[in-house]
Amino acid sequence: MADNISVLLVDDHAVVRTGYKTYLALSDKIKKIYETDRGENAIQIYLEFKPDIVVMDLSMPGIGGFETIRRLINRDPLCKILAFSMHDELIFVTRALQAGAKGYIPKNSAPETLITAVYKIAQGGSFVPPDIAQQLVASIVNQQDESDKIRLLSPREFDVFCLLANGYTAREAADKLCISYKTACNYGTSIKEKIGAKTLAEMTLLANRQGLIKTGEN
Repeated sequence: MADNISVLLVDDHAVVRTGYKTYLALSDKIKKIYETDRGENAIQIYLEFKPDIVVMDLSMPGIGGFETIRRLINRDPLCKILAFSMHDELIFVTRALQAGAKGYIPKNSAPETLITAVYKIAQGGSFVPPDIAQQLVASIVNQQDESDKIRLLSPREFDVFCLLANGYTAREAADKLCISYKTACNYGTSIKEKIGAKTLAEMTLLANRQGLIKTGEN
């Protein structure tokens, strides 16, 4: 392991930065610590100094943590980012990892966890606490089950499913697909039966987990 690790600490709370900076400075392997309070500044600092690892809060003013991760990875695919957040819900973990972060730790983690994560990611590895890793595995299994259910849909059922999940009414879906309103409703019923959804909200949630919900960026 390199004994000259440089870290960029990004958090909009000065007290939090001070605490983490103080603890990181205790490590004899961490020699340089940069800090900033916004993602926009983090990008500039990273491009200028190329620290070995970026430790980034997700909830910040400005462009925020997720967008900062995305932009850093776009500029340097080799950028190593450790996301840390007060949120421990799985959706924040998966979104951070999907954006390009190499690891994730909640802010309530023990200080030693931060050091361990920084070391592992600086070495080229990744890090997620064991309890969150178990949740991720369970989530992957669940998503695979959901993928299998979606594969049961006929091509036309899949078309209707995507439209309904993205906010179209049954009548709007019928018009878009040039089918009758009654047929669209029948498809809606059969779709719910095949995927095990009782309501449109459950259908939409499943579609979102499978990445089938369109956003303004799509």
